[in-house]
Formats: sequence, C-alpha cells, structure tokens
Amino acid sequence: MTWSGVWPAITTPFDTQGAVDLPRLERHVRWLLASGCAGVVVLGSLGETATLSHEERVAITTHAREAVGQRTRLLVGVSGASTRDAVRWAREAERLDAGGLMVLPPYIYRGDPRETDLHFDAILDAVSLPAMLYNNPVAYGTDVPPEQVLALAARHRNLVAVKESSGDLRRMTSLGLSVTSPIDLFVGIDDQIVEGILLGARGWIAGLANAFPVESVALFEHARAGRSEEARALYRWFLPLLRMDTEPKFVQLIKLAEEAVGQGSPRVRPPRQELEGAERERVSAIINAALSTRPALPRPSPF
Repeated sequence: MTWSGVWPAITTPFDTQGAVDLPRLERHVRWLLASGCAGVVVLGSLGETATLSHEERVAITTHAREAVGQRTRLLVGVSGASTRDAVRWAREAERLDAGGLMVLPPYIYRGDPRETDLHFDAILDAVSLPAMLYNNPVAYGTDVPPEQVLALAARHRNLVAVKESSGDLRRMTSLGLSVTSPIDLFVGIDDQIVEGILLGARGWIAGLANAFPVESVALFEHARAGRSEEARALYRWFLPLLRMDTEPKFVQLIKLAEEAVGQGSPRVRPPRQELEGAERERVSAIINAALSTRPALPRPSPF
C-alpha cells in the first residue's frame, strides 16, 4: 500500500446544538476530493477526537466512508488514553471498512521508548490494515525518533508511512532521503511542506487544506514537479495561513478559515471556545488579506 498527495485531516463540524453535523461532513469530504485531494483523514487532532464519544466516532467514520467512495481514500485516526482502548478502536475502524489507520501515541501518559513500542506493537498486531504512525511530540509529549520508527516498520509490514510533526527538518531528512526505509514520509506541519517535499516526502497531512484545498494541491504539485518559481510564489502567499496550523488554537483558526470560504462554521466543542474580540480580529485580518489576493485557480462548485 502506497499513499501520496494531499490528505486533509478534516475538522469535525457541529450543528447549533453541539451535535456532529454528519450531512455537512459528507459535503465537506466530497468537496475536498473534487478539489484534487487524494483522500481524507478523520478523527485526528484537528477533528477534536478527544471530545467525541465512541458512537460519534463510528458515525463519522461511516459517513466519511460513504462520501469517499473508495475505501483507500479514507484514513482513520486511532487514539486513546489506554492501549486497550486504542486497539479496540483500531479493530472497529477495520470493521467499518476504513482504508487505513493513522496511529497516535496514548493521550495523557508520556511513555518511555519501551512503553511506546509496546503500545504501537499492540495496535499494529491487532489489524491487517496499512497504518501511518503519527509523531507529534509537541502535542502529545511522546517522541518517536526516526530510528524507532524504522525499527517498528521492520517488525510490522503494515506500518507503511509516518506523519512527521516534530518540526525538526533533520527528522524528515533521515526518513525521506533514506534509500533503505520501508516507509513513506508525510509532512505533518503545514508550513514545512515545500521543505518536506525537497527532503523526500510523498505526501502531506494538511490542515489549511480544509479551507484551501485547491491551493494546497497546487502547492504540493509545484513542489513535487520541481517548478520552483511557481512553488515559491504560491508558498509566499500561503504561508500566513499555513502558520495557523502551528498555533495552540489551530482548530479554532482553521474552522474560522472554513467559514470565510463558505465551507463550515467556527463552532467547536468545549472546552474549546470560538475566537472572539482582538484574537478573532487578528485571525480574520490574516484570512481576509489572503482572500483579497487569492490566486486565480480553477475550483469546484460548492457541495
């Protein structure tokens, strides 16, 4: 199994009562795919997964699976406070006909390398689906360096990719330029995508693609094809938006961008709260400035 291209880690839309808006989610998925994205990832950090019930996770996976059409275009996040919970959810995602998994370290507890290995071993042994390991030590406190990722891949044939979100370009160099690596490198931080492709990345788990999928795909393709002038120009325009993916309130920021382009609402699930006051004005100014100079690219009709 080989993945590549732009894969938005999609937000979870909520209605005015705070329930998951499943029709909106399906429209969003179809719009992203029509915009050129290779697939979508549900139930990641951007999807506010820690706030969702098991029943909501099942419903989101089921409706996203229906919207993508081909199962290979759907990756499902696997996370939990315990290894047992993560294993159970991985098996459920496989039962729901997901195309693959994006596997996270445990919430809350920060394990040492042995404990981290055993956590990933248990999940990868429990399913036959191809999997992507998500390394984000900034958010989760557990770091999985390249040598540990490669050792896990050597033990598990279904570990086929890594989403590298440490922010350390040396990590991407080690993973992306290794001629012996059995796994594919995906960039997990929006404002490192061009650098990541130069260092061998095959794909991008993207945040701002939720609001700007056409621009995300164009940037990825320019960089991958070596069209440096086009990539630099588009990257320069896109960077203020892409850097929203690195802020602590990235969920609120990206949902505000979705609202600005008519593809969602800023509603989030507590304890998160919508942006307001000067904070919202600052973010809106960045979004509006980008929209006022938005590149002229072909875009699909809204769904």
